[in-house]
Amino acid sequence: MSFQDEKQVVRAYYAALEAANVEDLSTVTTQFYAAESLWRGFHPFDEITSPEEIATRFWAPLKTSLTSLQRRMDIFMAGENKLGAGVWVCSMGHLMGLFDAPWLGIRPTGKLAMLRYAAFHRVEGGKIHETAMYFDIPHLMVQAGQDPFGPQTGQHMVQPGPRTQDGLMFNAQPAAEGEATWAAIDSMINDLGTWQLGLPLEDELRRTWQEDMLWWGPEGIGATYTIERYAKQHSGPFRAAFAERSKTQHICRMAEGHYGGFFGWPNFTALQTGGFMGLPAGKEKGEFRVIDIYRREGDKLAENWIFIDLLHFLKTQGVDVLGRMESLGSGHAK
Repeated sequence: MSFQDEKQVVRAYYAALEAANVEDLSTVTTQFYAAESLWRGFHPFDEITSPEEIATRFWAPLKTSLTSLQRRMDIFMAGENKLGAGVWVCSMGHLMGLFDAPWLGIRPTGKLAMLRYAAFHRVEGGKIHETAMYFDIPHLMVQAGQDPFGPQTGQHMVQPGPRTQDGLMFNAQPAAEGEATWAAIDSMINDLGTWQLGLPLEDELRRTWQEDMLWWGPEGIGATYTIERYAKQHSGPFRAAFAERSKTQHICRMAEGHYGGFFGWPNFTALQTGGFMGLPAGKEKGEFRVIDIYRREGDKLAENWIFIDLLHFLKTQGVDVLGRMESLGSGHAK
């Protein structure tokens, strides 16, 4: 399968969203979504079940705040869900605009701002039936000078696309390349998904990752480079801070060309034992809603863009970042 029809639906939807005035957004979403559809987004949006509400709750406020909104994609791909639920189209990049009005209590700057996002859309019969739209709200807050977190283990930056600049797969890709990519991702999931392989961490990573891997993490954790630094700056500290990790649960797993990814709702749960993002030990397991996008090089993974709903996780631990901002009335969450 080439997935070209499904890709065209999503490309047309994106073009219509960008061109529409705020008052016309409901017309766009009702045109492209099935009447009974499910949209999943990061906290505070969570699940939306009608096309009109996708427009009124998410897109209209965002386009009012980030004026002249422009989508700048770095990755675009499609594939059959390895878990057996249809054809999905995935894109990743930034939504760029001028931050001219408040959004979710974040003070506007009047300056250029970029909201990191990744989205999976299940397309059937010319309509979108499911969406996972994940976006890095804390990353936008930091651009606006309103950092909700303390020091992070990785590096903050507006993240670039793939080193190879070949992530926009508007045309069909060789099926064998997608299968090879999924094989690499699947090996990584099997090796690392339970944290119980029994090898030293760096040796675990070397089984499925290139030595000069790039891990583009969410704000609050940050980006890191090479197996050694990734182990020290994220994977090691993250594992040390959690126990009772559940099995990995995904809704979609797919790959095309040299790229692939997955998402869950949540992907896993774990108990915070203390230290993660400066938090004390948690009393309840936290949920991790995650999108992972990968680039394969040879038979191993070379780059990983990851989106984690840290605002939702923190709320499960008793820390309501957005609520605190609203109560303070100043845009600061510290």
